[in-house]
Amino acid sequence: MTGCCGAGEKGHAGERPSLERVDVLSNERIAEGVGLMILHARHTASLVEPGQFVHLRVDKGRDFILRRPFSVHRARGEQIEILYQVLGQGTLAMAELSCSDDIDLIGPLGHGWDVPADVNHALLVSGGLGAAPLGGLAEKLAREGVAVTCAMGAPTQERLVGLDVFEAVARRVVIATDDGSEGELGFVTGPVERLLAEGSFDIVYACGPEVMQRAVAAMCAEVGVRCQVSLERLMACGIGACLSCVVTTKDGLKRACVEGPVFDAEEVCWDVSEIPPKH
Repeated sequence: MTGCCGAGEKGHAGERPSLERVDVLSNERIAEGVGLMILHARHTASLVEPGQFVHLRVDKGRDFILRRPFSVHRARGEQIEILYQVLGQGTLAMAELSCSDDIDLIGPLGHGWDVPADVNHALLVSGGLGAAPLGGLAEKLAREGVAVTCAMGAPTQERLVGLDVFEAVARRVVIATDDGSEGELGFVTGPVERLLAEGSFDIVYACGPEVMQRAVAAMCAEVGVRCQVSLERLMACGIGACLSCVVTTKDGLKRACVEGPVFDAEEVCWDVSEIPPKH
């Protein structure tokens, strides 16, 4: 069952978001504190572009006022996959949902990843749950004949999520973990710096902790490689009305839920010294 939500702007796919009641097909713990929920979203799944998100309302046995935004990991047929980390009451309620439950969502929302026509080799950089919005992108790039290399970082081996998706389509996957339990010891920025030094990438797509994205953006700027980042912000309405999710850019404040969550890294003011003077 679908119906127009009557709010917000057109999404990256060129369609207005809609409200849809969807069924939970599966909901499994896939890593420490991380779940993978698969939803039967017949209408929304057909509209989602990589990098967009959905706004979920968890209403079974709870009385939450606000929805929760989640990146779409992959959209396949009539299904969408949501990777989520259990951090508060909302995600705890999500973890308790089973196949007998349904849930409502608004989506797709936001501006996703852009793939320029001249891209032949892309580097995807994920930190922890930053793998969530990159899964669908990796598959799209591979379908379009773009070579994909992935650099993945996580605290531990168990917290590596989305690895199966990336290994299925990527030419190369490089891993770094904080404790050295998988791949090399250290942050993912180490492998990224070495990969960029090879000089074979047309573009970099990054998602993860903002300090990581900031470092990756700086590396890309230094070697002259285009970079896009997906930024996380606290979000109330998800449709651009409440202005709770603004990102400071060189063109002024932009809403992560409408103009983002994906931004050109060169547009983002990572430091207050970068903010242009007001006129």
